[in-house]
Parts: sequence; structure tokens; C-alpha cells
Amino acid sequence: MGAQHAAPLGQDQLLANVRYEHIHIDGIVQGVGFRPFVYRLAKRYGLRGWVRNSSQGVDIRALGNGSLLDDFAVSLSTEVPPLARITNIRRETLPPDGHDLPLDFVIVESKDESGFTLVSPDVATCKDCLRELFDPNDRRYRYPFINCTNCGPRFSIIQSLPYDRPNTTMRIFPMCDDCRGEYEDPMNRRFHAQPNACPACGPEVWLEVKPAWKSIVPQDAVDDIARAAALLRNGAILAIKGLGGFHLACDATNQAAVAKLRERKTRPHKPLAVMAQNLDAVRECCVLSAEEESLLTSPAAPVLLLMPKLGHNIAPNVAPGQRTIGVMLPYTPLHHILLRDAGRPLVMTSGNRQDEPIARTNEEAREKLDSIVDGYLWHNRPIYNRIDDSVWIPSQVGAFPIRRSRGYVPYPIMLNFESPETVLAVGSQMKNTFCLLDSHYAFLSQHIGEMDYLGTWQFFSESAGRFMNLFRLHPSVVAYDMHPDFGETAEAALASLPGLEDARRVQIQHHHAHIASCLAENGVAGPVIGLAFDGTGYGSDGTIWGGEFLLADLRGYERIGHISTFPLPGGDTAIRNPYRTALALLHRAFGDVPEEVNFWKRVPEVERNLILAQAEKGLNAPLTSSCGRLFDAVSAMLEICSDSTYEGQAAIELEAQAARVKHVEPYFVEPKMDAFGTLLLPAETVFRIVTEDFVAGMPAAVVAARFHRTMVELSLMAVEMLSRKYGVREIVLSGGCFQNRILLEGLAGGLKRRGFKVYTHHNVPPGDGGISLGQAVVASIRH
Repeated sequence: MGAQHAAPLGQDQLLANVRYEHIHIDGIVQGVGFRPFVYRLAKRYGLRGWVRNSSQGVDIRALGNGSLLDDFAVSLSTEVPPLARITNIRRETLPPDGHDLPLDFVIVESKDESGFTLVSPDVATCKDCLRELFDPNDRRYRYPFINCTNCGPRFSIIQSLPYDRPNTTMRIFPMCDDCRGEYEDPMNRRFHAQPNACPACGPEVWLEVKPAWKSIVPQDAVDDIARAAALLRNGAILAIKGLGGFHLACDATNQAAVAKLRERKTRPHKPLAVMAQNLDAVRECCVLSAEEESLLTSPAAPVLLLMPKLGHNIAPNVAPGQRTIGVMLPYTPLHHILLRDAGRPLVMTSGNRQDEPIARTNEEAREKLDSIVDGYLWHNRPIYNRIDDSVWIPSQVGAFPIRRSRGYVPYPIMLNFESPETVLAVGSQMKNTFCLLDSHYAFLSQHIGEMDYLGTWQFFSESAGRFMNLFRLHPSVVAYDMHPDFGETAEAALASLPGLEDARRVQIQHHHAHIASCLAENGVAGPVIGLAFDGTGYGSDGTIWGGEFLLADLRGYERIGHISTFPLPGGDTAIRNPYRTALALLHRAFGDVPEEVNFWKRVPEVERNLILAQAEKGLNAPLTSSCGRLFDAVSAMLEICSDSTYEGQAAIELEAQAARVKHVEPYFVEPKMDAFGTLLLPAETVFRIVTEDFVAGMPAAVVAARFHRTMVELSLMAVEMLSRKYGVREIVLSGGCFQNRILLEGLAGGLKRRGFKVYTHHNVPPGDGGISLGQAVVASIRH
């Protein structure tokens, strides 16, 4: 709608219906070309007034014909720039006399006020900038920091609001006359593009190579990016400074280079992400649907787990034991140039030592990565907020993130209720994120990581403090996981953040937070039957939960079913060595371990005896109902993975084997009720039948497929029984085990066919990366 489509108004009509309005707009409206958009609309409708950024959003004062003002307001919400997201528009009529508006419509200086506005995530390079980047006649030809209001760094460089250049790390680069002219021209797409720069005035890139590789560097290459590409083609490993931190890069088609990277990084099996030059390059190695193509080419440009094609050229040790390869497209100009020059896919994995935060500064990269790399591709644009790549999984129930970070953070999850208090939820031990909840905005942080390291806790404190400062929020409630060890460590980290001493503390049970996270994301209050399947979570009875059926809403829960408990001999050691759990389950299922089972024979006799003694006597062998640990044990028993070098490896490789086999029948197992009326999925019975099938000669992949199908059918039967008992037909699936597509798609599809309403994750990770959202929401509801 707009004036250009309305019947023209005569001069008398225009003068007769003069109205003066203040319009305030909330949402992502800074750093996305919103003010020039408003300026052009105002010119179209013949309005007088101004537009400006404030720390609360965008403010407009406009004087003009009332009908045209109405059309203007409609166009504000229907013709928004591609990166803008409006959450609210407020209009207020002011007295038409006494104003001091300019005779035209102008863009005025930003105003810093109390309150906050939303901040844009970092955005992948747009098509216009990409065209200029590779145009030899353009002044930004091959300039690795080209950007405009439709693309480029945002969250990674912003230090405070409003989003103006002095409040970003780009303040140290004064613009040349040409860039300043673009920056100040409302009709230019670089109008107030805060990172705007060119080779004459902006950041620069340079290559540093260790002596052993200097002879390989081609001196006649056009620039240092071309030289870096040549090194990568020759098998080098480079640390490359990107948007939110460093990548470790090597040739993804070179098995020896990948092996060298794995050895130096001490990452023997965990899959590595691959960056491909364009969609054609992705199609050469992976099957690609229209939905997957759309996600890959979106402004967020995440890593996407794709099914590989037969005969692809990606080295097999990039993703050993996996059914998918993690692939992304270039999302910065530097990446685009590098991938074009390299002429092949590159490994682009996080620039860190194992499980530590991604390196942010040049000094940190040199300290942490020097033993891994053969050289560095540096640049001098400072990164303020470190942020790792996002990772998504496509599925039959829709794509969902398993790591929500670059391209999505700090845009909030919008809730359908308003929190009465500001809450800081600190997440959990693994795949940590935190969440700041205020009003109906839930600001989920970037990926923080594994909380076993001091450096990760320092990253947590740094990022939480920066979120609180950026959005000017002062939490009155702090929510955290009820595991006693985690709570103590979290309190030590929170002590460095001012203003939290008097905040009320709330403990939230791990699996209730999983269910609440999915409820909040889907705008559902409950009650629901929630299936919280994961690896580890501290239960209210002091045992380790992980295969839970909860009758839950946002306020509370009741545990109405679970996988029957079994011991974890050695506790955390059993998680790293799944054969320990498998041996304990074998002993429980059979008494004497069957002679035909082979995996345990590789365990030294002394260790075997210790494991069995621990399991029998409960010595350092906590009981668990964990779905993830049961999958681990089956993987070990089937000789697929007996030792895990990263979290979830055994279960992931079990799924990969199961995915090779189609149309298998489940084993016949039924849920049962214990003496207290709690429904149980019998872990020992399942494990015994699976073992018998395997020792009878059934291939491991077939047994793995039948096991998956059995867990799906068992869970479906359990939900049917619980639904009849409690009269609830809405089901939530959450927890890290629902990253397993066989389990997720089997359960979601089976439940829908049975007439249940099923809620799954689509914008928040189902694993522990989403748990802070659930903690925040539950804490808010319990005020």
C-alpha cells in the first residue's frame, strides 16, 4: 500500500488534513538501512520531519496530510529492508502547531536514552557487494572487508548502543572522502553502514608464514589471500582471522593435511566443518534439497549437516563414522576470495584448542594456535564479541539448530508472555549458553562451550557482562541447573559481574528446562507430556536422569516415566569409555557375560573385574536413566565405538550405522509399571535382546537399526499409556538425543499418525545449548 497507488489528493485536501505524529519503532532497525528507508518513504509521501536512531529503537517525527501519514505508517511495516525485523510500531498524535521541524525530511544525529533496542546479527555478504568484490573496475575489487547496510559485521563489532560507528571497533578507521560520501548519502546503500571502508582507509589483511613454508609462497600472486590459497593447496594448515574469531583451515580434499590438523589439534574423530565456494561446489559432494539450499544461502549462512554423495572428493577423515558432512558457504568477502583462489573445498573448523573458546585476538591466536598452524592470515579489524559458526540439521520435521550462534545471535527468541522480572539463566555444563530474559524478549547467547575449562568460564563472564551492558539489563533473578557442582562454579563466575549480589537464585531441574525451552519456543504453556532424552542431567532424586517422561508446564513438572536405571561404572569415565556401561548392562542382563560377546575381551582382566565390582556394589557407579548412555552402551556392544573422544560419539556412530539399513522390524519389548505407578522403559531387556541378536550373527548395522526402531516403538507405546492415564494429547520432544534424526523423525511421525499434537525445536537447540531459555522462562513464571 502507498500513496502512489491511491487517488491523488488536491492541494486543498492536503492542507486541510494536516497531522503531526511521533512514531517509535522497536526491533532490528539499526545497522540494516532503516533510516534511509524511512527517509525515502517520507520523500515519497511529501512529509516534513526527521528520523533518528536511539538506544531504544528508531524515532520519527512527521508532519503531513493525515491520509498520507497513514499510508506512510503502513509502508513502514510492509516494505521493510531485507534485514530489518519490526516487533512493534507506536504512533502518537502531537499538536500540529508549535513544532520546530525542518522544511524538508532529514536524518538527524542519534540519541542515547535509557532502555535498549535489538541488535542485528552478523550478516553474510550480499549479492551487490559480491558483484563489486570481483569486478576489476570497482575500487573495492578483492577488498576483503567490503560491506553495506545489507551485509557485513554487526554483533561481532558492536560495543554499545546506539549502533553508530564510534560505538563499534571500526571507530579506529577514519573514512576517506569517497567512503564518507557514501556514508552520508541517504540514497546510497552504504548510508550509515558503520563498517564501511575501502582499501584506502579500512582494515587490511596480511600473511605470516613459518620458515619451513616460505619457499612455497608464490611471490607473483596478486595478494596475500592468493598466497594463502596457494599454501592451502600445498597442504598447509593456516589460522585465518574471520568475522567472530579464528578458523583453522586446510584442504578438505587432502587426507594427509586433514590428518595433520587432527593430530596437532588433538581431535582424532570429531567431525570438521567444510566451506565450499558456492552451491555448485556443494552439489558436487552432497545431496541438496531446496530447503537446504535456502538455509545455506540465507543471511545467517550456517553450517548445515548434509548427506554426502557417493564418490565425493571430501577426504574421508573429515567426518569419520558420520552419516553427514557439515558444509557452509563463504559468508565474508575474505572467505569468498580465498575459496575462489583455492579452487577446492576447505576445512574451516573453530580456531581453538580442544573444547576451549574460539580465539578472538591476534595475540590470543598466536598463543593458543601456534603449535597447530604453519602460518596465519591476519587482519586488523578488532573483534569485540567472539562468536562461533552456527550449525543446523535438516529433518523431516523441519530444520533446527544444534548450535545457535553466528548469524542468529543476539536476535531474541520472542515469547508470547511478558516476564515480570529480568532473569539471567546460566545454562548447564555442556554446550553452554546463557539467556537474558526481559519483558517478552529472551536473549540467548552465542555458543559458549564446555564448562570444564577456566577459559570458558572467563568467556562466559565476559559475554554475560557484555550482554547486560549492551541491552542495559539488570537481572533480579539468576537461574541455574540444580547440579550442586555446577551451581558452585557458576556462582564464582557470576561474582565478577556487578549488581547480581542481591538477585534471587532459582534452581531449575535440567530436564524440566529442556521441556520448558521447547514450550517457550513454540508459544505453548502446557500441560504436555514431555520426552526429555539426553546424556546427562542431575535428577531431583540425586541420580543421573536422561530418559524422562514428564507431565509438565512452564511452572513445574511431575516425573511420570523414564528408562529403567542402570549403573555407570566410574561415573564420567564410563561416558568417555562406553564399554564400561556395556559391560555393566551385560552383567545385569545375563549374569555371566556371554562368551560370544567380543568387545569386553579387549578390556584387561583387572579392569573388567573392577568394573563389575563397581556395578554390583554401587561404588562410584551412579545409577542413570539416560537415553544417551544406553545408546552408547549398545554402540560399544556392537563394536561400533567403545571409546569416545568427543561427547556423543558412540551414539552418533551408532545412528550412522543404523541409517544404512531400511525397513527393519523392532524387537518385541513393552513398557512396564513399577510398584509406584511410574512407567519404565526396560533398558536391560532391550540390551539383552540386542546382544542376543548380535551374537547370533546379525550384522551390526541391522541390529543398530532394529534397536533404533525399538526405542521409537517403546516410546510410542509409553506415550499412549501415559496419555490415557493423564488425559494429555500434546507432546514435546526435547534433549540432545533428538539430534538423532532416526529417533526424532520416527517418534514425531508416529505420534502425529496417532493423532497427537507434537512440538519440536525449530529455532533453539534441543540439546544443552537451548537449556538456558527453559531455565529463564521457568524462573520467570515462578516469581
